[in-house]
Amino acid sequence: MLAKDSKIYVAGHHGLVGSAIWNNLKARGYENLIGRSHKELDLTDQVAVRKFFDEERPDAVVLAAAFVGGIMANSLYRADFIMQNMKIQCNVISEAYAHQVKKLLFLGSTCIYPKNAPQPMKEDCLLTSPLEYTNEEYAIAKIAGLKMCESYNLQYGTNYIAVMPTNLYGPNDNFHLENSHVMPAMMRKVYLAKLIHDDNWQAIRRDLDIRPVEGVDGSSSQEAILDVLAKYGISDNKVVLWGTGTPLREFLWSEDMADASVHILLNVNFSDIIGIEKYSSVHYGAAIDGTVDRNHSAGRGGALPKLGEIRNCHINVGTGKELTIRQLSELVVQAVGFEGTVEFDATKPDGTMRKLIDVSKLHSLGWTHHVEIDDGVRKLFEWYKQSLQ
Repeated sequence: MLAKDSKIYVAGHHGLVGSAIWNNLKARGYENLIGRSHKELDLTDQVAVRKFFDEERPDAVVLAAAFVGGIMANSLYRADFIMQNMKIQCNVISEAYAHQVKKLLFLGSTCIYPKNAPQPMKEDCLLTSPLEYTNEEYAIAKIAGLKMCESYNLQYGTNYIAVMPTNLYGPNDNFHLENSHVMPAMMRKVYLAKLIHDDNWQAIRRDLDIRPVEGVDGSSSQEAILDVLAKYGISDNKVVLWGTGTPLREFLWSEDMADASVHILLNVNFSDIIGIEKYSSVHYGAAIDGTVDRNHSAGRGGALPKLGEIRNCHINVGTGKELTIRQLSELVVQAVGFEGTVEFDATKPDGTMRKLIDVSKLHSLGWTHHVEIDDGVRKLFEWYKQSLQ
């Protein structure tokens, strides 16, 4: 357990999960939190990250910062998705080790699992068959991140834990029409189609002032606004969504993810995941409470042969429940009060057809989710409307 005065760096503290983790830690009495915006600290800049760690010397790190997006963004920016995320992970994890950080929590994604993995997906199905092509680069980066945590633990005796959340949604979500995930993009599309039908141009312009689309904002002409929204399947009382609507998805409220993350940060060690008896029975040269002996790791890392093969030490975080994209659209339509039509463009990719995770390891570590999807969709729409005030 980290002391209440521990200095905790939350990387990505303005983002969907990072902001929720920040608030969760505050609510538990952890006041000594550090955050930097992207403008203040570019995590892809190795020199800047090293300078930050030199100055701040955090006791613990939550790595919630990432370059993220949905199917369209993953398809368009493949090089960015692998390179930006690898830079962020390598810089933060290596500097955490160099500065003797006691505990690190790395946030990945369940897109790490094979496209045709058995459902629900257990942690052990990692790297057993090919990935989904549309998000392959992001998945490979996140696999590398969890392997970094695992490998540092095995070689240096660190206490770095990797958690793999399912699809997340909640306060501070990204509602960008091109780069956001499925639920916020869908919600904004439905809302704007309703506003067009209601001829509520004041609300439409307010929406675009806060979140411009391809440079089109609230000051643009009605024609320009309608043209750019049409590109994203938004028109008068009608929304067109990508795919067939048949893929199954699991969704987790971001504040639930934050609660799970903080629970693991405070209560779960690497030894709890791989088996304390096996791990501690070998003279290892480094304690897994974060006290690192940098002299024991000459060669290939001390006790590795005696420990045998240790892999898949990450933790799935989700609800263990799923619904189709079409069912999700129905919940969004209900929450928004939309009376128009929602169509699916089957010529566009669906992505992975099913992505349900097995959360038995998470449950065994003492945490289960709280917010169900129907209530969560309503809560997200209320937050979105408030963000437009």
